[in-house]
Amino acid sequence: MKEKGLSSFMNKNGTRSVMASLISILIGLAAGSLIILIVGISNPSIGIKSAWDGIRIAVAGLFSTGRDAAGALTFGFNSTSIGNMLFRATPVILTGLSVALAFKTGLFNIGAPGQYLAGTAATLYIALTIPTTVVPAWIVWILAFFGGMLAGAVWGAIPGMLKAYLNINEVLACIMTNWIAANLVTWLFDVSSLKNVLESGKTGYIYKTTHNGVATPKLGLDAIFPNSQVNAGILVAILIAIIVYIILNKTTFGYELKACGSNRFAARYAGIKDKRNIILAMALAGGLAGTAGALYFLSGNTEFYWTTYQTLPAVGFNGIPVALLASSSPIGVIFSGIFMSMLDIAGLQLTNLTAYNEYITDVIIAVIVYLSAFSLVIRMWLDGRRRKAKAALETAAPAEPVPEEVKAQDESGAGIAPDKEAENK
Repeated sequence: MKEKGLSSFMNKNGTRSVMASLISILIGLAAGSLIILIVGISNPSIGIKSAWDGIRIAVAGLFSTGRDAAGALTFGFNSTSIGNMLFRATPVILTGLSVALAFKTGLFNIGAPGQYLAGTAATLYIALTIPTTVVPAWIVWILAFFGGMLAGAVWGAIPGMLKAYLNINEVLACIMTNWIAANLVTWLFDVSSLKNVLESGKTGYIYKTTHNGVATPKLGLDAIFPNSQVNAGILVAILIAIIVYIILNKTTFGYELKACGSNRFAARYAGIKDKRNIILAMALAGGLAGTAGALYFLSGNTEFYWTTYQTLPAVGFNGIPVALLASSSPIGVIFSGIFMSMLDIAGLQLTNLTAYNEYITDVIIAVIVYLSAFSLVIRMWLDGRRRKAKAALETAAPAEPVPEEVKAQDESGAGIAPDKEAENK
């Protein structure tokens, strides 16, 4: 029996993937709200009222506009928070795409932090060393953008080559290249003349790209979201996500990448060059992570702290839960990246408007991350319910009656095809 309307829509693979992600998010928010409530009740300095305010901010902090004269929370269109959320979402979407692309091709790109650093270093060197008095600033921006993308791609290709030719696990290779990148970038900036020592005697910081007159254009977004850091980088990230979706789902190259991810040896038997595609997949993933670093620091209002890394940049690892929540869908990554950035803004609002600190949102994010790993289990549960419903529907559906003319033809043999007739003789 053919499914129609809402039932057909709900039974699509993409719909069930989105539902699994949404269920993970809702459970995570509920668990986080419960934690906020418990902390508020157990801490007299916070109290139940502040706990309730904390829950509201955790869920809808993006739209919090402060407190009124009576001290009550107010909500509405907060252009500053929304603009800052879009700015923060830009690198997260791109590192999420980096991890999602690798997942689609059967690889686990945990090397996004190192690729992000490689892209950052190349972008800043190009943007700050090419004199804009000789080369127009917009050309320098383009060179810096693609330079960061290329540097990330090269750094991502290294684990890909180790995987393809030496069968070294890409996770181990990525961890190695992460720390090599961290120390290499530190050394490069340490010996450079790009250290910002002019502004209040700063140490350990590199000049903003605006020092050389290079910055990502706003394209009118600053008028929509005034007093925020937003720029056209979010539009570039969304465009790249669409391009990745088209490559993976509408091209022969994307089919070959996914075929290698499904079964490398079967793909090789079918004539697909598996080694080449593994290297290309990791190079593309690295290029996306490098682009994240490029767009973040080309904004012109961010500074790069180059002192020796004790930890790797969190934005690289944040791409993992973003990709998991999106079920590795390039379009889904846009929304899951925005959602993770919303939680970041909610954490800042918690600090400013309640007695909580912003790290409580890290707990909520951690719960959602753990649940996102179980989104496949939720998806399997939804698939099981679908199969049961379909089986029940087929059992309940009455058999279609056979017309009397067909019965008569079957009995007389008139309706039998010529070859079958000869066979019966």
